[in-house]
Amino acid sequence: MAGLKDLKGQGHAPTLFMAFLYFDMSFMVWTMLGPLSTEISEALALGGHIMTAGEKATLLSLPILSGALLRILLGFGVDKLGAKTTALMAQTVVIAALLTAFFMGSNITYNALLIVALGLGFAGASFAVALPQAGQWYPPKLQGVVLGIAGAGNIGVVIDFLFAPKIAEIWGWESVFGVGAAMAIVVLIAYAFLAKNAPADVYTARPKKLKDYGKLLKDKDTWWFNLFYAVSFGGFVGFAGYMKVYLMNTYQADMSAFGLDVLDESNVKVVAGYFGALCIFAGAVLRPVGGAVADKLGGIKSLYIFFGTVIILAILNATVTLLFGIAIVVLFLIMANLGMANGAVFQLVPQRFGKDIGIMTGIIGAAGGLGGTALIQTLGWSKGAFDGYSAGFMIFAVVVLVALSGISLVKTRWRTTWGVSAGGRI
Repeated sequence: MAGLKDLKGQGHAPTLFMAFLYFDMSFMVWTMLGPLSTEISEALALGGHIMTAGEKATLLSLPILSGALLRILLGFGVDKLGAKTTALMAQTVVIAALLTAFFMGSNITYNALLIVALGLGFAGASFAVALPQAGQWYPPKLQGVVLGIAGAGNIGVVIDFLFAPKIAEIWGWESVFGVGAAMAIVVLIAYAFLAKNAPADVYTARPKKLKDYGKLLKDKDTWWFNLFYAVSFGGFVGFAGYMKVYLMNTYQADMSAFGLDVLDESNVKVVAGYFGALCIFAGAVLRPVGGAVADKLGGIKSLYIFFGTVIILAILNATVTLLFGIAIVVLFLIMANLGMANGAVFQLVPQRFGKDIGIMTGIIGAAGGLGGTALIQTLGWSKGAFDGYSAGFMIFAVVVLVALSGISLVKTRWRTTWGVSAGGRI
């Protein structure tokens, strides 16, 4: 397995760095509404609009949904216009959305926020730009470490939860969008000067066509992988987006007491951000660990372990009223196992679809975003219908169980067909 030292003298380091920075910034912006959900809800209430549980879920899920669908659009943009031009165009839309929220501030309406959320979806589609641009510069033997570096930008969601609530406390929630816009502009300028498309002698473009997507969508294995990633990445990004709403609605008194007694922090919304960051951090940083476990045990066996653990923990959270400290541990472990499951799924995908990995990344990535959208909507429905989240966690547990059953259905066929010559453990 290639390491960082193997990158010396290879590829284009400035482009790799900018791909990471662009992805990190994009992931931060994509999930920005989550850690600000309470502050925005309170601001709208002052203006006379009391958001229902369903409206909150819609607002939080819209960037996830639009990001999922836009990945395919931006994938075509990379083929037709090049990765750099596509990235700059997408980043411009994101900056416009951030500035809209900043300048409208306390006068913003719920409908205007929905438009902003759609614009933030372009940040979520950055997967389709940053990863190919970084990978195009490097040979196949270095793709793992290169895409690992670029993909580490998903830590941006943790940065959101750590700093956004505190910035909102000091300068107001709209200032977070202003800070985000300023940072995005800096990244845009740096990207324009430092990032470069790989020259023809390094990378030969093979533009994707709609019929290429259609061919893969007829393959039943595509849909199995869509299901597995809709559960793993969808679960991760869905819980990340809804984390603060869940914590504030369920454990506000406990977090307030913890903040005063331990952190000397009187703002419970800031404390909720810290606990959200802790849980999300587990899923963000353990994705490569999941890939490594899958390399050793095989992707199928690893998914049995990760999905099985999530099922047990989700049912526990759905059926037992947990003390705050135990609940945080359970959420931490759920996010950790979902993050590792992401790595395990993508240990299998290149072995099955090695020749079409670019297209499959777009298709499966879109499925992950759709899964996250569905989870946020399910949790919002559960809160609105039953004034709690037991039903939402139980439904999620059932969906994960369906995915686990799917693994049992395909494992023998996979191991006796393409798995025989895959080159890795499945």
